[in-house]
Amino acid sequence: MKKAFRNKGAIGALLDEYERAISELIQLVESISQDDLLAIADPITKDEDCRSIQTVLTHVVGAGFNYAVAIRKWKGEKLNYFEKQILTSTTDYILQLNKMFGFNEQLFVDYPAITLETYKEDKKILSRWGQRYDVEQLFEHAIVHILRHRRQIERFLLTLHNQ
Repeated sequence: MKKAFRNKGAIGALLDEYERAISELIQLVESISQDDLLAIADPITKDEDCRSIQTVLTHVVGAGFNYAVAIRKWKGEKLNYFEKQILTSTTDYILQLNKMFGFNEQLFVDYPAITLETYKEDKKILSRWGQRYDVEQLFEHAIVHILRHRRQIERFLLTLHNQ
């Protein structure tokens, strides 16, 4: 099967890779049982977002929406950050992951000529965790964020099945 790529230069590449990362995560989520979704896989972590597959997916979805919100706020829009929404089924998480990607894709529809690279620190987006990014860096962070948490979920599944 031949893969279709977006023809939008760097924006197309960012969206293609983001979509690929989300698709790989969705394939994994499709294989997760209800019991595994809800099971506590790391009872000793101090990070509430990393106790179970459910908490990880809640974090991933919320962060994914909020990267685009941060960029829109940087562009002057008056938006609130998305609140975490704990879901109870893999079907609901898959639906939200797809909506989250659509929300990010819409950013580039709304701002087709957005500047991706900014070298001056004071012109970059200040993240809620205190680091500054330009648009390209924030999207690269978003892509790797998906990859890191997909890996975490894979490891959780190994832990849950080896108990």
